Amino acid sequence: MLSFAIKMIIGDRAKFIGILLGLTFSSFIITQQSGIFAGLMQRTYGFLTDTSQPDIWVMESAVQHIDDIKPFRSSKLYQTRSIEGVAWAVPLFKGLLKAKTSSGIFQQCNVIGIDDATLIGGPPYMLQGCIENLRYPDAIIVNRVGAQQKLYRTGPKGEHIPVQMGEVLELNDRRAYIVGFCDTVRTFQSQPVVYTTYQRALEFAPAERNLLSFILVKAAPGVDPKKLAKNIHEITGLSAYTRKEFRNLTLKYYLTKTGIPINFGFAVLLGFVIGTAIAGQTFYTYAHDNMSFFATFKAMGATNRLLIKMILSQAMLTATLGWSFGIGLTVLFGLYSSGTELSFTFPWWLMLVSAIALYGITLCAALMSVIKIIRLDPSTVFQL
Repeated sequence: MLSFAIKMIIGDRAKFIGILLGLTFSSFIITQQSGIFAGLMQRTYGFLTDTSQPDIWVMESAVQHIDDIKPFRSSKLYQTRSIEGVAWAVPLFKGLLKAKTSSGIFQQCNVIGIDDATLIGGPPYMLQGCIENLRYPDAIIVNRVGAQQKLYRTGPKGEHIPVQMGEVLELNDRRAYIVGFCDTVRTFQSQPVVYTTYQRALEFAPAERNLLSFILVKAAPGVDPKKLAKNIHEITGLSAYTRKEFRNLTLKYYLTKTGIPINFGFAVLLGFVIGTAIAGQTFYTYAHDNMSFFATFKAMGATNRLLIKMILSQAMLTATLGWSFGIGLTVLFGLYSSGTELSFTFPWWLMLVSAIALYGITLCAALMSVIKIIRLDPSTVFQL
């Protein structure tokens, strides 16, 4: 009987295709929008992903996320270094400065100043040049995306020519010499990322009393980073988070203090509602048009339990196909958007969540026809 039920749903091609299209569209919207949301959330802590050397990030207590820069006194660096259990502690500057290309193009840049002596906090991947080149006078390293898409000079025909090794920019009206290009994780901010040494970053930055953005700390071997972070907080009065805690703090800010979750949540909910509406209406029409067959089955002794199994088998078939087609479209979308400004990621758990959502949609839709069939009187077979 179950195989016959599959033949029944496939045989009604118009309704079968209608259900598939509705479920495919729903699966695609749910996974695609969720993938963009997950990718966007990953970008919020992209700089933390790139800066993997420290165990602990020390900052002003009012900081709410990685891009919320509140400078503090440099004397806190020496106090942190003196704490037992600290293997090393280095300064980090992070701030937005205006750059000017040789063609007069102005662009805000995310300038990162790393420790002069150790170069800890530098870019994770070098494409041209080496990080030691930062020791040259006025040296900077620019990330690939920023160099190609944001920092460019205008050619004779008006074309955009990306900056090259050896070119000179102006950072806050100061000379900056490009000595390398790096690859970084795309961040929530779309500005070019510029690396230089800490002292040079202070020269580039506008004069302020305090310019130290973060202190990067490495725990000594055998020291628990969480306990060390708590100890640093108690001694210095600054906030100290492990990398995971700082990532979670950043995520919490964007999830609770911005409208991003609501916007994407509404899109996902819309996909859920549309899928339920289309599949539900089509399943109900399918059950109504085949009422004579179900009445015949009942008259021949088929129980409601068997008929429900038939409907559920039809629902599972359409859900599996619709989910598969939707996932396929999402994968194609991910491949097409790879390397663009669009944030998109497709973790394994998203496939599981989308499958649960789509099977839930299909079961809700099948419930409409199940109720109608349960209430069906077998004697109507002689009236149809």
